[in-house]
Amino acid sequence: MDKAQVKQTLKIIKDNSPKRNFKQSIDIVVNLKDIDLKKQDNKVDVFAQLHFSTGKKTKICGLVGPELKDQAEKHFDKSITATDFSKFSDKKVLKKLAKEHTFFVAQANIMPQVATSFGRSLGPRGKMPNPKAGCVVPPNANLQAVAEKLQKTVRIRIDAAPIFQSRVGTEEMDEEHIIDNIMTLYNALVHALPSDIHNIREVYLKMTMGQAFKVGEEYKPQEKEAPKEKPKKKPTPKKKAKADPETKPKKEVKAKPEEKPAPNIESKPETEDENKSSIV
Repeated sequence: MDKAQVKQTLKIIKDNSPKRNFKQSIDIVVNLKDIDLKKQDNKVDVFAQLHFSTGKKTKICGLVGPELKDQAEKHFDKSITATDFSKFSDKKVLKKLAKEHTFFVAQANIMPQVATSFGRSLGPRGKMPNPKAGCVVPPNANLQAVAEKLQKTVRIRIDAAPIFQSRVGTEEMDEEHIIDNIMTLYNALVHALPSDIHNIREVYLKMTMGQAFKVGEEYKPQEKEAPKEKPKKKPTPKKKAKADPETKPKKEVKAKPEEKPAPNIESKPETEDENKSSIV
């Protein structure tokens, strides 16, 4: 995997990701192969130091003594002094504390008290102050430098499934910064694997709500098919309403032709001659 391939894939995921009303993150997803995680030696737990922030604030909690109290309150998101450790005995409170913070920084000379008060909650979650990440500091430490370093620190932990996923930036970040974070994180992972690059199966990049695209693989944009016209529905013939028998039109009765009156024949009056009887 090289920078050119990463740059090409970044363009692809941006072109194919739907626009959202929030700032989407960009993640790297690495699938591994030929690694038996049942063996303790094959498990990976290292910290990669990036050159640029991932675009999201990393929350830090300080577990300190009186020597670092003021600095911790100024530069960390939460500060708990040794005298207040006894207040954090409730399991729900400890669970919430572990969930809200990515890193816990402890003052070295009070580590036994830290382990007693927070070990049962932070230990199983992998949140105990880790010297590898620079989270165990002396009483005269510069906590501002520690906080700035942790903002660019990513933990690479692979112990259950052969896959690693991490945020590397946001869609609004400078592209060169994102590429640098990807390459730095990838190289740190490769060097931590038992068989180096031979344990890498494939690498993907994706945005929060977008599709994952494989790095180094070319993608042709799919042409959108023209919407098919819906077949026009044939007009359904209107049903003839059944005529109400009462409203049926009556058949016309043809009138019989009027009989012409017989001509009036007037009888002629008998003449006198005719009325006279002949007298012989």
